[in-house]
Amino acid sequence: MFYRRCLFWRLLNQSKKMICNYKKMQKAPEICFTVERTLGKLAKWLRILGFNTIYEPEVSRNSFIESWENECILLTRTKRIYQNKYNSHQLIFIKSNDPFEQLKEVIKLLDLNPPDIKPFSRCTRCNTLLNKTEKNSIRGKVPDYIWETNDIFQMCNDCHRIYWPGSHTRNCKEIIKKVFERFTEKDEKEQSKIEKSCCP
Repeated sequence: MFYRRCLFWRLLNQSKKMICNYKKMQKAPEICFTVERTLGKLAKWLRILGFNTIYEPEVSRNSFIESWENECILLTRTKRIYQNKYNSHQLIFIKSNDPFEQLKEVIKLLDLNPPDIKPFSRCTRCNTLLNKTEKNSIRGKVPDYIWETNDIFQMCNDCHRIYWPGSHTRNCKEIIKKVFERFTEKDEKEQSKIEKSCCP
């Protein structure tokens, strides 16, 4: 048990050091994530925030690792991925079981801010960027009440799923607002200690 705890914290610290190195790099035009299949809800929320998020739950773990795109940040809960074979890649070891806490982990480690996100710009099912569509073109494809009470519609060109602002959108906005709330004084002190320890 003691060995497992030591291994867990060693891997977590390694993840933090890698993210510090990522912060030192020139900011990429777009942050890309590759998410393993145990983190499906996190993948969905990253897509809601507008991030290019590769998530293929039907793919085996070995195939998933082999197809991992190096320019993407890997989000994982699998300890053995931290073996020497993968330590040159950018990855984050997710420690929480709660999807929203997982999202906070990513946001804090990458120092993301509201200007970095583009909410409701991607299909949560396909990861494809959504396109605005004319209201008349989707008549009969959504419930009559939705069509009559909304003027803004977006469509995924891959799965043809149609999106519109509704109660779900409002609820998501409230959650996003809470997720991006500034750290408490305690969190800020802990974050400062982490940065000083791995980013001298």
